Amino acid sequence: MPDLSTRYLGLALKNPLVPSSTPLSRHLDPVLHLEDAGAAAIVMHSLFEEDVRNDEKMLDRFLLHPEALGETAGHLPAGGEYRSRLDAYLEHIAALKARLSIPIVASLNGTSINGWLELGRQMQAAGADALELNAWFLAGDPGIGGDTVEQHYLDLLRHLKRVVTIPVCLKLPPFFSALPHFVQQAEAAGAAGVSLFNRFFQPDIDLESLKLIHRAQLSTSADGLLAMRWIAILRGRTRLTLAASGGIHTADDALKMLLAGADVTHLASALLLHGPQRLREVLAGVGRWLETHEYESIQQLKGSMSQANVPHPAAFARAAYLDTLDSFSPPPGVRY
Repeated sequence: MPDLSTRYLGLALKNPLVPSSTPLSRHLDPVLHLEDAGAAAIVMHSLFEEDVRNDEKMLDRFLLHPEALGETAGHLPAGGEYRSRLDAYLEHIAALKARLSIPIVASLNGTSINGWLELGRQMQAAGADALELNAWFLAGDPGIGGDTVEQHYLDLLRHLKRVVTIPVCLKLPPFFSALPHFVQQAEAAGAAGVSLFNRFFQPDIDLESLKLIHRAQLSTSADGLLAMRWIAILRGRTRLTLAASGGIHTADDALKMLLAGADVTHLASALLLHGPQRLREVLAGVGRWLETHEYESIQQLKGSMSQANVPHPAAFARAAYLDTLDSFSPPPGVRY
């Protein structure tokens, strides 16, 4: 049987399949089922800084200053009974740590430096083995340049690394104009890895009500191609863990990411659609493929199809764009 072990953020894993941040991790039983199915680590659902701040405002209004509420103040819980979302998240980390034998990666979605420092420190104290930082910053202001956005990410990372000792992974959007340069800076700032790419849910328009609507838009296998390309380009140019995120539904999807150079592959939509059983199927498929093609280990496979190792490196660059356009043929019956 091939050796499926790999490393993720400096942590030794039994295989490269890691469920990413989804609602499945909000409760203990689904996480236990994922571990039973073969998950090598778990990335928890994100704790949002805005939720923590809102809880603090509610606590201040209703529990610390109840006199403003008159007679209704008597129906409020005592201060010691109030359980915030931060309390629940930290307790959940501790509960998972007590029950699981695989690493726990806490996920923090924040915007301010002070918020990241405080929350990151508490997650480490609760027992998290690593932190994934999901720092989505939408630069919708024409006065904000790309260098400002990049500096925002790096400042958050540097400040956080001053107060935590566990590994930190940046989950990045696909919008950087010079991704290898930024990843190099993130490595210098103390990151242990990068996850490519964060998938944002986009608002839609209801044409009847003329209102914005929000719905979950799950990925397909085709959504992983962008991450696969950049992982292939980055492999060998950084010492950071490279995690592939988005579009991994089958063993074939995972294998392509590993061949390109990913150290681990994150699964989300596939698990939401099919449950923990899908992880077991993907893991079995990866093992069969390695055995059939006479690979002894994931390490032997990893990065063998990266840009640095393929006979024609330009296939990952502009040349691929030209070749793709030239190869297109219209479907039968379509005339131009």
